[in-house]
Amino acid sequence: MTCWVTSRASPSRSATPPARTWVPRRTRPPAQPRPPSLPARWREELPRALGELAEARKDPAAWTGMTRAGGVDLPGEIAGVVAADELVLHGWDLARAAGQEYAPDEAAPCASHGFLLAAAEDGDRGEGIFGPVVPVPDGAPLLDRAVGLGGRDPGRMPPTSP
Repeated sequence: MTCWVTSRASPSRSATPPARTWVPRRTRPPAQPRPPSLPARWREELPRALGELAEARKDPAAWTGMTRAGGVDLPGEIAGVVAADELVLHGWDLARAAGQEYAPDEAAPCASHGFLLAAAEDGDRGEGIFGPVVPVPDGAPLLDRAVGLGGRDPGRMPPTSP
């Protein structure tokens, strides 16, 4: 599969406020006393919500025009790429934390890699959003390269219990 990075698919500086404003202003998000709790039925809700996202993104109209996510107006094609990136990186995080293999379809890491590469080339690599880029060889699998651009070490495994 050939992946393309285009300026049309590059992340907008306004794609994720207020998080993107914390970096240039050198401020931090408001402190929370503890992380929010998962809903009681999260095991049922998460697969349903992910299925709805997948179905919605199958509609070609979802990739056109303007949409709104997280209080931000952005083009549908950017929203789709951002969603793919979220699924790739956090899917990898969860699989790695659980000691499981992660094998998304080819298109998702391709979209994530293009998005993260554009962000890295744009110089928008603030701490707290993705973390510093982790160098990965050019010949590495695309998923590993996307994970590295997302500030994760693709070779890192969770510690084993004694």
